[in-house]
This record gives sequence, structure tokens and C-alpha cells, in this order.
Amino acid sequence: MTNLRKRLSRLYSEEVVDSLAARIEARVQQTQQRKLTRKDKWDEKDIVLITYGDQFKEESQKTLTTFKKMYDSYLKSTFEVVHFLPFYPYSSDDGFSVIDYKAVNPELGDWADIKEMEQSARLMFDFVCNHMSAKSDWFKRYLAGDEEFQNFFVEMDPETDLSSVTRPRATPVLTPFKFESGKVGHIWTTFSEDQIDLNFACPEVLYKMIDVLMFYLEEGAEYVRLDAVGFMWKVPGTSSIHLEETHEIVKLFRDLVDIAAPGTIIITETNVPHVDNISYFGNGEKEAHMVYQFPLPPLVLHAIHHGNAAFLRNWAKHLELPAGKRTFFNFLASHDGIGLNPVRGIIPEAEILALVDDLEKEGALVSYKQNPDGSKSPYEINVTYMDALSKQADTDDLRLARFLVAHAVLMSIPGVPAVYVQSILGSRNDYLGVEATSHNRSINRKKYDLAEITAELEQAGSLRKETYDALTKLISTRKTESLFHPEIPMEVLESTAELFVVKRVSGAESIILIHNLSEKEVSYSLDSGVYTNLYTGSTVTGSDSIKLSGYEFCWLKTKNYREEQK
Repeated sequence: MTNLRKRLSRLYSEEVVDSLAARIEARVQQTQQRKLTRKDKWDEKDIVLITYGDQFKEESQKTLTTFKKMYDSYLKSTFEVVHFLPFYPYSSDDGFSVIDYKAVNPELGDWADIKEMEQSARLMFDFVCNHMSAKSDWFKRYLAGDEEFQNFFVEMDPETDLSSVTRPRATPVLTPFKFESGKVGHIWTTFSEDQIDLNFACPEVLYKMIDVLMFYLEEGAEYVRLDAVGFMWKVPGTSSIHLEETHEIVKLFRDLVDIAAPGTIIITETNVPHVDNISYFGNGEKEAHMVYQFPLPPLVLHAIHHGNAAFLRNWAKHLELPAGKRTFFNFLASHDGIGLNPVRGIIPEAEILALVDDLEKEGALVSYKQNPDGSKSPYEINVTYMDALSKQADTDDLRLARFLVAHAVLMSIPGVPAVYVQSILGSRNDYLGVEATSHNRSINRKKYDLAEITAELEQAGSLRKETYDALTKLISTRKTESLFHPEIPMEVLESTAELFVVKRVSGAESIILIHNLSEKEVSYSLDSGVYTNLYTGSTVTGSDSIKLSGYEFCWLKTKNYREEQK
């Protein structure tokens, strides 16, 4: 562990470094001795399903048992990896206010159920490392004056100038809490009064969280998502996001998992502008194995909304595929809304606001963040991706065509793709869920009775079945083609405004991926050759121009015979 003391010395005073390093080394060795096996390298077969552990329900059944039944019947052949959103006991935010990091929510099941799920899929755990529940034992003991926890959270004079702190929510940075002694302390709460930020400036907090990380590896996590990781280190007078100390902790996590369980993937979740997001690749040092491709959802949405791929194409042209064991985690939809900050600086602000206004008129909800000057800006659009792409009056055929071409773009670019469970199910906006919780994000978080959802998936001609069948076929097509390997680069080709066209080449083989993001029929000229349409199985002969109907896509594979002869 050659980097351990170096990294710790960048965070803490020298008098604590040696003893802390020794404890961390001992804990990591415990996990290392388990000789945990992992897939050595990602490939084109790695497709991730994002879901809740209680996504499907049956009477008198633990939801993880029910999920496995649904997964084995409908999803296993499509998704190699299952990302379970937080499945620990929690008090709010659908799991992201963790009460106990080392327990499974008893309504879902227990660790034996997680182990059982490992027999069917590789698993991705959420590591909610920035904050925990106000109902947690740690915070209760802090308020009680327990010396072991006295520095675990960030208490601050309410008169401290925190105007420079980046605010992802339109709520105060500090929340008042009453201690058992009777005093009132103001505690740092980045996201809500029930989500108390941990104080990583306290060495014992770092040790405890490394212990949690090692525990997750031992319980089967092959991918670990670092939730809201950018906010981990706080310094008044700064933005308190993406600070050097935060990057150092992520690098430390990477070092330790590479030793404890080689092949484990660390993924950073930072819903921020692209340049800040990709900084978690490490700038020359090993940091995250993957970063979320946050600009992709709003860019694809904007392109289809306007029938013009210009912003998407320009962004993709300048997208550099990281070297070494690093790649992008690509997605269109998740349990959160469609984030807007990642495309600020890519799409003009006026265009972003116009998109928000258009979608609001069609039933989408909007969440806002507070700016340093006290103003508010739209932070995310809360809507299912199916409903984001279309108008309420559109036909289901048109809805599905837009949805499928959007996912064809997702599957076509370098990186590991992830699909949200509501997308494979063809879900629409859940307004009753919003009404029940008073939270905008509930619009895209509906849970299902197993018998009801399976019946809908078997109903011929329904939007759910058509979506499930088409998306399953699309993913299966991608998984069987080695040219979709995450590390094969792409070249963005010139085309008319309506098209998004990329080319990926490996040796003597190449694939041209043509996506019509408009409702118009559009032509595209091919070089001479014989092409196979991977999705339809048909043969296309160049060098004639091909016509793509509205929202059609063509994945055309050919051989480069000059390269083959070499």
C-alpha cells in the first residue's frame, strides 16, 4: 500500500498518519484474505440495470426474493449487472438517508437475499458516503455528546459566510439541531435536514467509511457507486465541491479496492458540468474507474426535441475516451431527474430554459437549485424519459420510435451503458406517486405488483410490451457485437443536422451507426461496400445514399478489405 501514507498526509496532520495507516492496512488485508473474484475487464456484454430492491412486490414475500423472480424471468438475459439503489434502512429520499450502512432494510430482505441475487447477476452497491440519516445511531450519539462521535459531523457558527458554497438544493447549508445538553448547534446539511454531512476532516470518519467500503466488497459489490461524492470535503469560503481533498479520498478508495478485490469498479456520481465530472478520472493518477456520462441525457433529449443533433454532435466530437482502466458510465434515465447542470456551457442557457418550459407544458416537473446570488435556476427535469421525448397527444408508435432511437444512441457510444428499470418497462409519468410523497422525483420511481406488471408485459400491442421487446432486442444486438466494446473509440462523422452518425473501427471490421433524430425522412451517403444491418439483419449495398424514415436508426457493419489484406 505504497500510496496510503502519502494520501493520508495530504489530508491529516503527521501525528495521526502512521496509526491511521496501520489500522486501514489491517482492515484492507481482512478483505484481501477473502480472495474475492471479479471479472477482470469490462466488455460489450456489460449492460447495467438500475433499479430499487423493492421494485416488485408480492404479498408475504421479501421484495428481494420477488425481484430475483422477476429478474430471472424477464431481465437476466439482457442485463449482466444489477445496480441496486440504496437497500439499507433509511428515513427519507427513497434510501439516500441511510440509518445503518451495514444492514439490509428488513422490508427488502437480508444479506442472505443479496447473496442469493449474486447467483444470477453481478451487483453494484450504492455507497452513500457524503451524508447519512439524522435518525442514524451515529448522529444520535453525536447529539448525545458521545466522545467517540464528537467530530463526525460539521458544526458551524450560523454567522459563518457560506455564500460561496455550491448549493444543489434551494435549502440552507446549515440546519439547527438540539443536543441532549440543551445547546443548539448548526450542522452542515448539503441536501436536506434529514441528510447530515459526514466530516471527513475527522480521521476516524475516514476509517469508519473505509470499513463500510470493505464490508460492501465482502458482501458482493463488484461495482461501487460513490453517491454525491463531490461534496465530501467542506471548507468555508470555498465552493466545497470537487476540492483536492475530495479527489484524494476517491483516489484512496480506488487504491484500496484495487488491492482488496482487484476488478472492483469505483464509479463517481457527480451531477455537474462535464469538465468537473471527468476530473474524477484522475488527471494522471488513478481515481475513478468510471464516471457518469451526465451530459448525455439532456443532449439526446434536446436533439430529439428539436430534430437537430448539432449540440450532441459537437459534444461527442470533443469527447476523449480515457486511457487505461477507465471509461464512461453511459445512461439516459435514472431514479433522479434529467440533470441540467452538466450541459451548462454546452447548450446555451436560453435553449435550456426553453426546453424546460416546453417540457413543463407537457406535464414534466422541475426542481430548482439556489445560486450564490440568491436566485434560483432549474436543476433537473423530473419526468420519465419516455414522456420527456414526446408530447401527451402523440401516438404510442411515435413515442416508441423516439424512445428507441434515443437508446440506440446510448448503446452506440464508447463506455458501459446502463438502463433504468422504468425504461425497460416503458413507464409513463407517475403523478399519483408525486401526490402521495410531495416529491417531484417520485414521478419516475413507481413500484409494481409483480402479477400486474408481468401481465402488462405480456399484453400484445401494449406500450409496455412493445418497449420491452424492442429495447431487449436492441441491447441483445449490442451485446453480440465486439465492435461495441467500451474501449473501442468512435469517430463522429459529418452529416445533415438531423442525423447523429458515428463510426467505430477495430482491425479489419468497422461499424457505422446512423441515427435520425428527427421526424423527417433523411438521406445519408455510404461509401461503396456491402453492409449488414445488425438490428434488422438486412443487407445494404453502398455507395448509394440510404433513406432513413423519421426516428429510424441503422447499425451497419462492414469489413475494411484493405486492412484485412495487411
